[in-house]
Amino acid sequence: MDLTASGVRTTSVTKQASTGLLPANVVLGGSLLSLVGLTWDIQWHDDVGPDTFFTLPHLFLYAGSAVVGLASLAVVLLTTAARRAGRPVDPRVGGRVVNVFGRTFAAPLGYLVSGVGAATFLLYGLWDQWWHGLYGFDAVIDSPPHIGLLLSITVSLIGTTAVFAAAREHRWGRLGTLASLTVLLTFAPVLALGLQQVPDDYADAVAIGTSMAAVLLVAVGAGFLRRPGGALGTAALVAAVQAVFWWFSPWAATAYADLVGLPLRDAISGVPAMPSLAPMALLPVAGLMELVYLAGRRRGWRAGRVSVVAGGIAGLLLGLSLPVQRFLLYTGAHLPPSWYLATTAVLSAAFGLLGGFAGWRFGGMLCLLAPAKKGETADA
Repeated sequence: MDLTASGVRTTSVTKQASTGLLPANVVLGGSLLSLVGLTWDIQWHDDVGPDTFFTLPHLFLYAGSAVVGLASLAVVLLTTAARRAGRPVDPRVGGRVVNVFGRTFAAPLGYLVSGVGAATFLLYGLWDQWWHGLYGFDAVIDSPPHIGLLLSITVSLIGTTAVFAAAREHRWGRLGTLASLTVLLTFAPVLALGLQQVPDDYADAVAIGTSMAAVLLVAVGAGFLRRPGGALGTAALVAAVQAVFWWFSPWAATAYADLVGLPLRDAISGVPAMPSLAPMALLPVAGLMELVYLAGRRRGWRAGRVSVVAGGIAGLLLGLSLPVQRFLLYTGAHLPPSWYLATTAVLSAAFGLLGGFAGWRFGGMLCLLAPAKKGETADA
C-alpha cells in the first residue's frame, strides 16, 4: 500500500482512490463489528441477564476495536516511513499529516484519532475485566467501564468519519462519511443512557440527550455534503441499520442462549433493546430539515443560520416523539403527563438549536480535511 502522492495529475485520482479505500473500509468494518457486538450484548442483558467478561458479544466488541487499532497503526507506520524517506504523503489518505511525539511518528489526522480511540478502548477493557473479576458479572449496561468503552468507540468513529471525509472528492469518501455518521448516530442513544443518573422529575434527560445527538449528527451530514440529501441520506442509513438490528438483536441473544444452555428470562418485553433506543421518527424529521435547508437556500439565507432553525425544529419533534415511542413499544409503559412532554420537547428544541449550529460547523470542518478544489469556498 503506497501512501505517497502521485506527481502526475492525470493518474493521481485513480491512485488516490485505490490507496485510501482499503484502510478506510477496514476501520469502518471494525466499527461495524463493534456495533454488532454492542446491540447483541445489550439484548443479552435484557433477555438473558448478567454476563461474564468472555462472552461472544464481548469478543465482537473487542475484535472490532482491535481491527480499528491495528489498521490505524499500520497506516501511521507507513506514513512515518514515507515521511522519513522524504516522499510527499497524500492528504487524501486519512487527512493532513500531524507529528506525534515530536517528529517520532507522522500520522494522518483521521487515523490518529481512530487509533487513540482504539487504544483507550483497550484500557477501559482492562477496567471492565477488573469489574467483572470483582463483582463476577455485569448487571447493567451503563456501568462505569461500559460508559468509558462507549466513549472510546465514539472517538474511534469520529476518526473513521475524518478518514472518509478526507477523500470527499471520491464517491466512496462521501458515502463512507455518511456511513460513519450512521454508526455514530446508532451508538449515540446508548451513550445517552449515562444521563439516567440525571434527575428526571421535570424532563426526560435521556430523550433530550438522544435528540441533541441525532440532530447534531444529521446536521453534520448536511454540512459535510452541502447539497440536498445529506440529512435525509444519513437518516435513511440509520433507519436501514435499525431495521436490520430489529431482527438481529433478539435472534442473536436467543440463539446464543440456546448454544450455551442458558434460559431466557421469565418475562421479556419482546422489543429489540438497542434499536428501540434510536428515534424512529428520525427519517421524517430529517426530511423536514431538508425542506428547511431548501427554503433557506431559495431565500438566500446563510446556511449556518438555517441549520440552527432546522435543528431547533428537529429537536422539538424528536424530544416529543421519544417518550411517546417508549409508551407505544413497551407494554405497561405509561405516557408522561402533557406538561412533562412539553418540558422535554422545549429543552430538546433548545439543545437542538445548538446541535444544528454545531453540526453544520463540524460538517464544514470535515470538508477542510481534504485538499480544496480549485475555486472552492466554504459557506458558513
